Amino acid sequence: QVRLVESGGGLVQAGGSLRLSCAASGRTFNIYAMGWFRQAPGKEREFVAGISWTGGSTTYADSVKGRFTASRDNAENTVSLQMNSLKPEDTAVYYCAAGPRYGGSIYPTGSYSDWGQGTQVTVSS
Repeated sequence: QVRLVESGGGLVQAGGSLRLSCAASGRTFNIYAMGWFRQAPGKEREFVAGISWTGGSTTYADSVKGRFTASRDNAENTVSLQMNSLKPEDTAVYYCAAGPRYGGSIYPTGSYSDWGQGTQVTVSS
């Protein structure tokens, strides 16, 4: 099992930026594809961004493309999500998750086996 802990959430005005981090421990982190998801109140959890196990491939939801950037540092066992030009509709609890071993940048939600506890992002208008 990969243990994941998110940090970096908070309250920001529309147009601002936040950087989320996800620290991993447990099984060898650097062979797992990683994903970022979010869940707003009353809505289903949705895919935000994914990054392959090497970091060489990323995929983004259309709603965040051009504004969010996923990255990973396998030496430090961390994955990050840089969020710029934030909008009120980005308000949600954000989760990082571990996907398949030696995996690519996007999979169905059910393919991610280990999840963090989430970090709240609130964007005010």
